[in-house]
Amino acid sequence: MSGILQANKDSKASFMECVENHSFSEFLDLVIRQVDEIVDINPDLSEREIFEEATHLMINNLGAHSASVRIYDPQTEQMLSYGSYPSEEYTRETYIPLEGSIAGKVVSTGKTCLVPNILNEEGYQNKNVIIRRGVNSLMAVPLEIPRFFPRERDTVGVIQIYYTEENRAFSSLEIQLANLMAKRLSFVVARKKILSLNRNNDKKEAIVWHIFRKIGSRGGIKMREAFNQVMPELADMVSLQSCAFFSVSEDLNQIVLEAGYPDKKGYHGIGASFHVTSEPAFELLLDLREYSGNSRYEVVTPSYVLVVDPQHSDLISKNLKRFAELHNINSILYVPLKIYGEVSHIMTFDAVDQRQRYSDDEIDIFLFLGRELMKVHKMERLDDALHDFKNPAIAIAGFARRLKQLLEKRTSEQSEDQILKYADILVQETSRIQELALSIYKVGDEQVVNLTDVLKRRFEINKEAIKEQLKQNITLVEGPFDPSLKIRCYPIHLERVFDNLLNNATKAIPLKGGLLEIRTYADGEWACVGISNTGHVSEEDRINILEGEGPGRGFYIIHRIIRLLKGKIEIMEDKGMMTTFIVRLPIA
Repeated sequence: MSGILQANKDSKASFMECVENHSFSEFLDLVIRQVDEIVDINPDLSEREIFEEATHLMINNLGAHSASVRIYDPQTEQMLSYGSYPSEEYTRETYIPLEGSIAGKVVSTGKTCLVPNILNEEGYQNKNVIIRRGVNSLMAVPLEIPRFFPRERDTVGVIQIYYTEENRAFSSLEIQLANLMAKRLSFVVARKKILSLNRNNDKKEAIVWHIFRKIGSRGGIKMREAFNQVMPELADMVSLQSCAFFSVSEDLNQIVLEAGYPDKKGYHGIGASFHVTSEPAFELLLDLREYSGNSRYEVVTPSYVLVVDPQHSDLISKNLKRFAELHNINSILYVPLKIYGEVSHIMTFDAVDQRQRYSDDEIDIFLFLGRELMKVHKMERLDDALHDFKNPAIAIAGFARRLKQLLEKRTSEQSEDQILKYADILVQETSRIQELALSIYKVGDEQVVNLTDVLKRRFEINKEAIKEQLKQNITLVEGPFDPSLKIRCYPIHLERVFDNLLNNATKAIPLKGGLLEIRTYADGEWACVGISNTGHVSEEDRINILEGEGPGRGFYIIHRIIRLLKGKIEIMEDKGMMTTFIVRLPIA
């Protein structure tokens, strides 16, 4: 009897050794290979592609029908669709609620949820999709990605694994294996996060390098050039179709397009302004309207607004819908840029893809870019103001000198009139320098002004600058004029256009001398100014000037302001002897 018992004990030990050495070893090797497949997913893929690859591996290893991932979005307090296999992202609901859903239950408890029969489960509301797919049971396992920084929060979600069997019994082994794969999937996403942080730092350095290189250029910094040099840095982050940078007026009524990418004629109306109410998305960003749209078509958060489907979103105007359709724009991201809590600028990113969301890292890069471009915008205004200080500064010096001479030799009533005239000019020009300084931050208020009066005043100042610079043999011709021409504009804008045109015309007159002429006239609905000078402009320079690329900063300023005023500029030549710049502005 004892021999039989010993034989049984030896047989059992031998059997256990055989299981351990062969079956268990093979099973453990299989589990390791399955887990390694998850860990080895390429972290350079997009997050959606990583989740699609992971769910593909999970359904193969677990013998399931399909699987999907949802991530909790704390800003909307909903569960966001984040990838599936087989891919059905275009038919899945973008958001489902946290409360009352299977996915929400897993996120809230951090525990696996088993649903043997989906049709009997109240927490799974969209039964039609289940019937269409031909699945009947579900295992939902938690997904958690630890935070990297104290200010962040952990990313939590759920992987839902579907089976065709009805009333399926889930084994503890497959539940543990599914949870193990989910934990290793979080490792892949964490590794992607580390790589993304490194790349983002590289992008930030590249953005700063491009901008500082432009700051050091001889012509001073220009928003358009800086913008178009930094935008390609984002090419691998988003399938960028176009991008724009807007400024917001202090009264929140007007939006001005300051820069656009791509920088090609007819795509962006740089300098164009429009009322904020013409675009609902801008009203929402500026807290001028409450959000009452459909979350299927847009994502609204405190940091950004993402229009997932421009053709169906109520946040997109009819004009912009037509533009989006024409240029193959399938999602639009709006990023507000703030100073002391107030939105001062807005950036838009138009993508070819119908993006469902942007990651925190991507938004961080966009915000960094926006803040750097705000600095560029202010520096551009500073460069413009410094450039335009020259004429009024020269005039002030000349008139002050004459005023002093008159005061020293005052003898008649005529000199009294001259003193008052010079004093009046000094007040006007010092006020204008003050306005130029303030224009770095704002441009005052729009007014209806007399075009001829402004031109004649600026011509008088330019005349003084000619004397102060000792230019010889320049004959000045004034008129004919139309004294009734009125336009609506910011006065300082109009003065800067005339100052730069007159200054450039004066410099273009040959050393031997020539003519400088001005006139105003009406042409239909246009109020026109003609400024002519002796001299020739080449065809290449003419084209560059009309596109805002003329030599010097003056033409760049002229081009931007005329577009802002919704005007036009033309260049005419008279047999190579005279060049005439014609400015056309809408009559008020």
